[in-house]
Amino acid sequence: MIRPGSDPAAIAEAAQRIRAGALVGFPTETVYGLGADASNDDAVALIFAAKGRPPEHPLIVHVASAAQVADYASEVPDFAARLMAAFWPGPLTLILPRRTGVAAAAAGGQHSIGLRCPAHPVALALLQACATGLAGPSANRFGRVSPTTALHVQEELGEDLLVLDGGPCAVGIESAIVDCTRGRPVLLRPGLLTRAQLEAACGQPVLDKDAQPAAAAPRASGMLESHYAPNARVRLMDALALQSGLNTLDTNAKGPAARPGTVAVYARSPLRLNAPTLHRQMPDEAAAAAQQLFAVLRELDALGVSEIWVQIPPDAPEWDGVRDRLNRAAADGSPPSRG
Repeated sequence: MIRPGSDPAAIAEAAQRIRAGALVGFPTETVYGLGADASNDDAVALIFAAKGRPPEHPLIVHVASAAQVADYASEVPDFAARLMAAFWPGPLTLILPRRTGVAAAAAGGQHSIGLRCPAHPVALALLQACATGLAGPSANRFGRVSPTTALHVQEELGEDLLVLDGGPCAVGIESAIVDCTRGRPVLLRPGLLTRAQLEAACGQPVLDKDAQPAAAAPRASGMLESHYAPNARVRLMDALALQSGLNTLDTNAKGPAARPGTVAVYARSPLRLNAPTLHRQMPDEAAAAAQQLFAVLRELDALGVSEIWVQIPPDAPEWDGVRDRLNRAAADGSPPSRG
């Protein structure tokens, strides 16, 4: 059931369910989360079951403020504290050393834990009402496209789940993740925040995730090569390859990809669309493209297309988060095509 997140009674009901060990769908500024009491391992197990997610894959724990970090983390390096001060509440997750005996299931059994303070009034209201951290991965089946509306959550997980409706997510892709357990900040997953923004805030270089041996790297959410994928095959192409493919659709009647209506296109560049191909215009601004990315993939997938052709994002830092999600969505398809 979907309830308005602006309704105090809905917040109270959701908090009661969380305290009773149940699950709740809730909005954040990034994507909608599937929440459970992070300190209740049995409740956290329900998240893994509902998503079909392997239990060794850690979850991000959402907290109401930086003051709550001490409940879950045994140590906060100075550069991590500076990142919190700069970007919390906001779309940034920090991997920190986990307190012994706390939130082991949510952490996937690791000695580290991912923490984030979301910048959405409904999420913050729920966290304050629960008075506990919420383990909250994206509210979708494991590996599929993340939800950015309450209806997306209901379509994925059913009508029995209470979902607080906070409107469409303002950011639209998951948070950036910075590992703070290796003595220096390491960017594990890009998001809306750029590396330059992170470095300016923490006062030191932010390393790539491969800068140190893999044995030293904790597991984190959203790190699988194939992730965020619709049922349709996603193919990444530059504008020239897109136009060439569209020309083939228009003139070649062979093969399933040549049948009108089986291919959808999501692109920034102007294209000549002679065949009746589904087309959605990608914004020129990275933030706008991120905000609508998952919603567009879900919309096109729901129309039953067999393939979604997406123009490769620009090679610019502000597009890193969008490029990361598209590369993972297309990981089971062909490599990026350039004319």
